[in-house]
Amino acid sequence: MPSILFIIPYFGRWPFWMHLFIRSCAENSDIDWLFFSDCGVPENLPANVRVKEISYSNYCALVSERLGIRFSPENPYKLCDIKQALGYIHCEDLDGYDFWAFGDIDVVYGRLREYFNFDRLARYELLSTHARRVSGHLCLLKNNTRMREAFMLIPNWRERLADQQHHALDEGAFSRIFIWRKNFPKPLFNLVGKLNPWRRCSEFKEAFSTPNAGQPWVDGSYRFPQRWYWLEGRLTNDLNGEREFPYLHFFGWKRDAWPSVSVPSEDKMLSLSREKGWMINAEGFSSLPVSVKAEQPAGEIV
Repeated sequence: MPSILFIIPYFGRWPFWMHLFIRSCAENSDIDWLFFSDCGVPENLPANVRVKEISYSNYCALVSERLGIRFSPENPYKLCDIKQALGYIHCEDLDGYDFWAFGDIDVVYGRLREYFNFDRLARYELLSTHARRVSGHLCLLKNNTRMREAFMLIPNWRERLADQQHHALDEGAFSRIFIWRKNFPKPLFNLVGKLNPWRRCSEFKEAFSTPNAGQPWVDGSYRFPQRWYWLEGRLTNDLNGEREFPYLHFFGWKRDAWPSVSVPSEDKMLSLSREKGWMINAEGFSSLPVSVKAEQPAGEIV
């Protein structure tokens, strides 16, 4: 299988669910993660997750040097604007890898290799888990010069990266390189896509990773799962039976429901991460209910 490295700069403080995120990485043992962070090294990192400790100011200096700009944002959230450039910034760290990926950490992963299978990785140079835009929370790109430097096609990219404003370049301007006329009806949208060489080498397919975010669910309705189950790497929910999903981006609950929920202790989350499975819902993370089978059959990931 082609090798994959996620590159994620993250500064400030690890979120309370970080141990669960790391456990879901550990179950994807043939994929690697590399963090650049000042948050410290979490306890008991698996072999496929590394943290390069660096201060925020020194990381900004590294970005400035690699991109030839003055990158000094006051708010680390601005780092979202450089996601599509991470392959270029960290090209030395990518030596030997076939693909690189950028993403967020308000996710838990299912069986990523079942979704990003050999056929997909052999056919495409960019794989987005949304149908009509680059998915900033998880996107794979081929480790070649073409894809590492694709971000340079963004108009005025130097000026937009050097200012203090967050432009959402990863999901906006970067998407427009690959997606033309995203609001066209599907037949016309697909026809226009055939005229774009960047689109022809890319996959834009909805993986239904982000419930409660305003987009219709698998069946076209706005009825979303209320409980998600993670069991030894397999990710299912209370609505779609045995169907597995590649990952859960719990942005909606993090934004709307969890601010009113007491933050659990790190010890509690560490202990939970060592269990065989757990449940995720509007109240946060908890042990897997007894009603969920201890052993679930492997489902289909499409």
